[in-house]
Amino acid sequence: MKEINCCLTLVCHESLEERLVDHLLEHPDWVRGFSLARIDGGSQKEVLPSMLEQVRGRSQRVQIATVMNSGDARQLVAYLKREEANPEIAYWITPVIEFGRLG
Repeated sequence: MKEINCCLTLVCHESLEERLVDHLLEHPDWVRGFSLARIDGGSQKEVLPSMLEQVRGRSQRVQIATVMNSGDARQLVAYLKREEANPEIAYWITPVIEFGRLG
């Protein structure tokens, strides 16, 4: 079994949620599971598509986090850059010191 040593976090506009989730589900060799949360987000470069988002100054986002092997995370990011090249999708990879289950 590969070492679980990083967390890949993806953040995208809610309109891209299903496409990103589909990509994760297509790669069970890299992604064993993930968590998804609905968040608000905004940046200076962001395009706000709806009038409500323009008034609020931020948009509804989805944050997906998955703990995984760092080599697999880099492969997944490279794959997503090819298949979903979109400036509306942000990502970061952070180290995980320990991962386990309580039971």
